[in-house]
Amino acid sequence: MTDTLVAEIKALSCGFARVQSVFPDCMAYARKQLSPAAQTAYIDGARTLCKMGRGEEPVLAFLEEIPDVAVLLGEAVIADIIAFVQKLTRTPNSKAIAPFLQSLAAAARTLENRALFNEYLYLVWQTMERTSPKVHGIDSMYPSECLVEFLKTAPYLFGILSFGGMRNWIDYGVKAYAGDPDRQREYFLLQTADSRAVMQRERHGTLFTDSERQLDLYLRGLWQSDANFVPYSLAFDEIRKPVPYFDSLGVHLPDVYDDLPGVRGVDRYRALLAHISAHRVWTKAVIADNLSPFQRMAVEVFEDSRVEYLAMQRYPGLRKLWAALHPMPKEGACPEGHSCIRHRLYMLSRALLDPQHGYTNADLLDFVARFHAEMATGASSTASMVTLGVQYIAKTRIGSDLSAKIHFDDTIVDYRDDNRLMWQFIEEGDEEESDVKPKKAPPPEDTEFRLPPRLYPEWDYTAQHYRPDWASVYEHLHPTGDAGDIDKILAKHSVLAKQLKKIIDLLKPQNKVRIRYQEEGAELDLDVAIRSLIDYKSGAVPDPRINMSHRHDGRSIAVSLLLDLSASLADVPEGCQQSKLELSQEAVTLLGWAIEQMGDKFAISGFHSNTRHEVRYLHIKGYSEHWETPVKARLAGMQAGYSTRMGAAIRHAGHYLAHQQADKKLLLILTDGEPADIDSKDPRLLIEDAKIAVRELDQDGIYTYCITLDPKAGDYVGDIFGKHYTVIDHIARLPEQLPKLFMSLTK
Repeated sequence: MTDTLVAEIKALSCGFARVQSVFPDCMAYARKQLSPAAQTAYIDGARTLCKMGRGEEPVLAFLEEIPDVAVLLGEAVIADIIAFVQKLTRTPNSKAIAPFLQSLAAAARTLENRALFNEYLYLVWQTMERTSPKVHGIDSMYPSECLVEFLKTAPYLFGILSFGGMRNWIDYGVKAYAGDPDRQREYFLLQTADSRAVMQRERHGTLFTDSERQLDLYLRGLWQSDANFVPYSLAFDEIRKPVPYFDSLGVHLPDVYDDLPGVRGVDRYRALLAHISAHRVWTKAVIADNLSPFQRMAVEVFEDSRVEYLAMQRYPGLRKLWAALHPMPKEGACPEGHSCIRHRLYMLSRALLDPQHGYTNADLLDFVARFHAEMATGASSTASMVTLGVQYIAKTRIGSDLSAKIHFDDTIVDYRDDNRLMWQFIEEGDEEESDVKPKKAPPPEDTEFRLPPRLYPEWDYTAQHYRPDWASVYEHLHPTGDAGDIDKILAKHSVLAKQLKKIIDLLKPQNKVRIRYQEEGAELDLDVAIRSLIDYKSGAVPDPRINMSHRHDGRSIAVSLLLDLSASLADVPEGCQQSKLELSQEAVTLLGWAIEQMGDKFAISGFHSNTRHEVRYLHIKGYSEHWETPVKARLAGMQAGYSTRMGAAIRHAGHYLAHQQADKKLLLILTDGEPADIDSKDPRLLIEDAKIAVRELDQDGIYTYCITLDPKAGDYVGDIFGKHYTVIDHIARLPEQLPKLFMSLTK
């Protein structure tokens, strides 16, 4: 333990055992993500939570979630979160602190915007106030009826609703069940029919969070650029809807887009990103101070059209997409006495985009011709569009343009940004962009290699939905023991090893496949050699690849063996001389040796848990490691302890197995009891979660099989694994049965 870590633990000053257990891993990750000042705020925040006297759960949630939240929203958000929690503790709703902190990661990933995140904090507070009991219209000293229930459901809602949709869903639940707290709690847990119906009603359009990765690849693949995405909600500005824009923080865009006739929501995002990317490539900032508002409007239309014209030269398919989204103002539709400047400009914009526009206005046709003549020179620029814009306003401006009645119909092009990146202001004013992203100090070097916790969802069968980011899996290399103990085990079972060797020889691939056209090989390829000789005699250059070799074919398997290392493994079964741990160690030794002889890809790992905040995943053998001293030493050091949170471990093992190149992928689980943990009071909860985890792996093409040492496993193991399990009744025979069972599964 380094001096720095000792000082940090002292600064934390928190006596909870589980907090002290995970703090070094959390702090190691925080050092890589946060500046020194933010690391101090991180420790201070955890200490504040610890001193509140609300238990260890809020502290653990804070330590796990905050580094990633700070990266997404800015480090100043740590102070905002602690201030909100302190505010919450002054109400009778202290039980809501832990679920609130647990919801932050999902909120940050979805909102990615500190201003919108602050709206979420306000929404939580507003929900608390609206669902708290009132006596004669005055707030009582009783806690909110369903704030905790809402916060437990919030991470799930962030994955399927826009922020505006979530607000509407809450509003319905508050109003519909104002006098029935029991039904209101069921509503916020998604247990009522109308709760799910309102959720489906609000679940419209394409959520940005569902398409973010796809859009990022689109931006990188087509435009060879990247940018941060900063989504905003359209639900909080009813009078003036926000407009997409690009600044130093990234691309600001709506958090949801509805499908339009003939255009999907995700294509609307693509249209927006293509337009902004075109500006980033071809637009050069020009001085705005000497131009009137009308002149700037005209210049923006010409510049938007110019960059779209250039983009369509590179990607012709963009014309169809943009034309489907660009409105088509009807010629002569602007009423007399109204300001028609927008109407004329967006008729012009449509004409520049669509050659089949059908407009007949002489001035419009004149400037369309001028625009295309400018583009034909191949030397167009933002400055030349300024000239066209000023000329257009000078020629077409009329007195009614100053009217307060402005004609807006068919003049909103919602895939275009507000063009702030094309204007440069000499004199600072209201238009000046002042929100500059602060530079973050580089984190200090961390010499101790630690992996951050990997967060996995957990299935809640009572609410029928996932609890996002619920279980924290920490990875470590298993502590080592004496590698010579493993060699002794192999010597002890030498007779069984010889029997296994005979079976292995039968299972090894027997099919030989020729590899032809080799410059060096095991034997001569006569067909190619004769053809090369003919070429040589004919005066042509002969093919020198006249040899061939062979390889064995017919077996492509990757196997992961997942060991339950919970405390019960240390028990000695009745009638046995050895503990379950020792028998498992012998069985895994024989199995590992056998698979090494067969040449299959093979990994061994163990797991145990101490609540959902501390699922330990211990690597014993990696896929690329051979059966050598380091692997044997880890296997010799096997120890048992804690509980069995199986679902998270299955998902993590499946994560690594899914990346292996093999025709068949097998996850073997060796356990001696049902899934359980000390923080789970419902015995079915973790069984149902493990069942869903197995189903997830099956959908990914991973075959899961369980070997259980529990004679009472029939009560639950079939629910989890279906028919894919074996109960070992005579545990003493485990070293013999496990390798043979594996071979029967993979023959």
